[in-house]
Amino acid sequence: MIGVTSERTPGLAGAEALDVPGAPEEAESESIGTVILAGAANLAIAIAKLAAGLFSGSSAMLSEAAHSFADTITEIFLYVALVRGKQPADEQHPFGHGKESFVWAFIAALFTFVGGAGFSIYHGITAIVADEPSGEFLWSYLVLAISFVAEGTSFLRAQRQVAGESRRWGVSRSRFLRLTPDTTVKAVYFEDSAALVGLVLAALGLILTEMTGDELWDGIASVAIGVLLFLVAAILARSNVSLLVGRSVPRRIHNQIAEDIASIPIVVAVPTLLTMQLGPDEILVAAKVDFVDEVSGGEIEQASDDAEVRLRTRYPAIRYVFLDPTRGTAGRSHVDGGVE
Repeated sequence: MIGVTSERTPGLAGAEALDVPGAPEEAESESIGTVILAGAANLAIAIAKLAAGLFSGSSAMLSEAAHSFADTITEIFLYVALVRGKQPADEQHPFGHGKESFVWAFIAALFTFVGGAGFSIYHGITAIVADEPSGEFLWSYLVLAISFVAEGTSFLRAQRQVAGESRRWGVSRSRFLRLTPDTTVKAVYFEDSAALVGLVLAALGLILTEMTGDELWDGIASVAIGVLLFLVAAILARSNVSLLVGRSVPRRIHNQIAEDIASIPIVVAVPTLLTMQLGPDEILVAAKVDFVDEVSGGEIEQASDDAEVRLRTRYPAIRYVFLDPTRGTAGRSHVDGGVE
């Protein structure tokens, strides 16, 4: 097997660079900014919601406070994920620490489930059973309005990043969010979306409680917020588990990689092509390649270098390329693999 890593400086070698997943350093810097802004906003909002919840006695407000505190801790975990995942490779971790990003992002999702969803559902049920009257509503409304502006600001930044990345990839936002290995921007986007919906639910609960005088609505709003957080946590946890197990690249990239390798003049076919996300911006490529029988070992080595150059030029996130010369059938290449 011939292995080629990213230590070589990629040239052009006939491959046309695409805009889609390039500039991983810029994407990482933008992700850090998104996480920091979201964390700062969540902390300030959590304190305000807690004060309003204690003053008014609203279960929905206390649930929202727990929601924001959970999101604040989540942003800390996501920041750790970004920092820890960028540690260089060493003898014990020859492919780097990219997958550690997925570990911390998975822990963040679990914390959202336990710290946010669990508390909100429990407190909502307790409020329904106790049926204790709420206090002053004005402060709760004021805090909800301010929180909506702050959460909206954080959400707009995350949305701009998602929109920019999806344009570079040439896919819809929903498809980008489903397939992106950048778990931090995905988490912030979903959590900020859930926060905005949660604020609306809390406001509805307060309004209905004030209009009817029945604390049931406040408790129902709290339970609804908890269910919302549970769904977000489940989506994020499932995505991170898939990446931890070793998810392949999207099918579009898989097919382009197969095409680039097959376009090398002395390559007959690419019978097997395997890919793996090693981190948010790190990809491993391993392939069985059928070379022309008559070529020399030196020509195969040169062709392997050419393949690495083509792949790295088109997709800078590719860090490792391993090619294994093997027999195959002309024209029978491994296509339509990867994640669809």
